[in-house]
Amino acid sequence: MKVLLVDEVHENLAQKFEGLGWECQKAYEWSREEVLEHIHEFDGMIIRSKFKVTEDLIQRATNLKFIGRSGAGMENIDLEAARANNIQCFNSPEGNRDAVGEHALGMLLQMFNHLSKSDAEVREGIWNRPANRGIELGEKTVGILGYGFMGTSFAQKISGFPCDIIAYDKHRSGFGGERVQEVDLEEFKARTEVLSIHTNLTSETSGMVNYNFLKSFENPLYLINTARGPIIPLDDLGRALKEGIVLGACLDVLETEGQSFEKMQSTQGFEDLLKSDTVFFSPHVAGWTHESNYKMASVLAGKIIKAFT
Repeated sequence: MKVLLVDEVHENLAQKFEGLGWECQKAYEWSREEVLEHIHEFDGMIIRSKFKVTEDLIQRATNLKFIGRSGAGMENIDLEAARANNIQCFNSPEGNRDAVGEHALGMLLQMFNHLSKSDAEVREGIWNRPANRGIELGEKTVGILGYGFMGTSFAQKISGFPCDIIAYDKHRSGFGGERVQEVDLEEFKARTEVLSIHTNLTSETSGMVNYNFLKSFENPLYLINTARGPIIPLDDLGRALKEGIVLGACLDVLETEGQSFEKMQSTQGFEDLLKSDTVFFSPHVAGWTHESNYKMASVLAGKIIKAFT
């Protein structure tokens, strides 16, 4: 096997492959044009989010047997074209689900307890206890939208709190248990007070959590998005915040991020959110801890090796 590593992943992946005698070409600095030129030479390709694996690239990959994506989302791979060309596709959401669940919980607790605001005030000599009184998660109904690896992990992380946990997943059923109640969309919208988004990015979910969607909930919402930025249009979120439909938001991902997630564009919608003291940001790192970086690569290597040895 000859494998092209387009994006940098933890070195344990290459070590596992090379232990089998496979050759790994680290092409972290290659442009898309260089990949297109040489992709026919390789049996496998490892990516993260550097660029999209489109049909034209797949057509040139005449020897390619697999594409491995270190991480969860597969939206940057033309899966239909890959299947048509007998190319197996792998990802590794098992590797970063704990990181995402912990980060989502951390952002929520930060928001509920005014941790950023109170820390900044105390550093300035301001001791304002009444204005920094928190909200208890245990008094809320948490609604998880999308109950795959990430949604399940978040449910596990908050299961120690005496809150009600409900989940809705259009494409899954039969997952309810002792701590998580599976509900339909109507009940989900009627009961949810904290909305945590854990869906994949697809043509169906892009722009799904828009103003009308948020307005259709019966309760004012606190919102967390650690999934993908384009699921929530920022202009719509800003409007919902102004009207009290959304009371606060924790955003690890933004609609304006670039393809590789390494940078973002500033828009008026983003600038408006920056002015809000009820919106909290992190730079798309929820699933990218030191531990998950290792685990994503290890899980991915394991799946590929199992399929081809």
